[in-house]
Amino acid sequence: MASPWLALPAFAKINLSLELLGRRPDGYWEIRTLYQTITLHDRLRLRLTHSPEVVVRVPGGGAPGGASNLIHRLLSRARRLLGIRRGAEVELEKNIPVARGLGGGSSDAAAALLGFLRLTRTELPEEELFRLGASVGADVPFFFLGGCALGVGRGDEAHPLDDLEPVPCLLLSPPRTIPTRAAYAWATSRARLTPRPQTAMIRDSRSLAAGLWTPGNDFEPVVFPRFPELARMKAALLRAGARQAGLSGSGSTVYALFSQRAAAERAAARWASAATVFQVETLPRRRYQQWLRWGVVQR
Repeated sequence: MASPWLALPAFAKINLSLELLGRRPDGYWEIRTLYQTITLHDRLRLRLTHSPEVVVRVPGGGAPGGASNLIHRLLSRARRLLGIRRGAEVELEKNIPVARGLGGGSSDAAAALLGFLRLTRTELPEEELFRLGASVGADVPFFFLGGCALGVGRGDEAHPLDDLEPVPCLLLSPPRTIPTRAAYAWATSRARLTPRPQTAMIRDSRSLAAGLWTPGNDFEPVVFPRFPELARMKAALLRAGARQAGLSGSGSTVYALFSQRAAAERAAARWASAATVFQVETLPRRRYQQWLRWGVVQR
């Protein structure tokens, strides 16, 4: 007999800054980024089964199911690593657009693993948990933390920073997707022509307060010339009163942070015909972790 279902949210992220620092010996890019979770989320239901298989279904579409889903890859690796005989059945409701720079697939995988560990009453040291998550996706370790965090290395080394106060956040997600691999290829071509200057290191929240970070995204100079409508979105959001706006990840979502909800709502109405619009908030770590811990058991 299968176990009861456990229902969990899987929250999206934006990148408050993203710097491409250069190519690593392993061929990946060394990056430095500020991750921030937001309230937009997918919904997962998972339960243990007596079959040794991991089954992932996405009934409403919006993401691949089966073995090609990051949830499947991560839970399969966790079972082998921990010697857990029982399998898992996962149903995923997608609300986070795929391939838009919002980390939905990584967040789904992280939430599913946390739920799987909870159902099997298994604990992992943080270092091992992060290593396991990073084996399937660079953003996955961040989603074990949530809130505001510094990402370095490939983005897979996540370090919590003091949380910022929740603020209204507007997401404009156009129909166009931008494959991450293509965006990095464009960045590689540009880097050969334009070496990047060194910048100060973000170490903790005091560094943020001292202005030792740049609220920008190094993908913008290579993505915006190819997709000028994204540049127009950013410029229009800043004119509409956003205190910060930019590309999230390698795109194609453009986000904006507002001080006043009314200004965010007016900007949302302006872009409703050109993109999928989400009016959300930034999500601090304490609330993020509470919601993951409060996963609801469904009989």
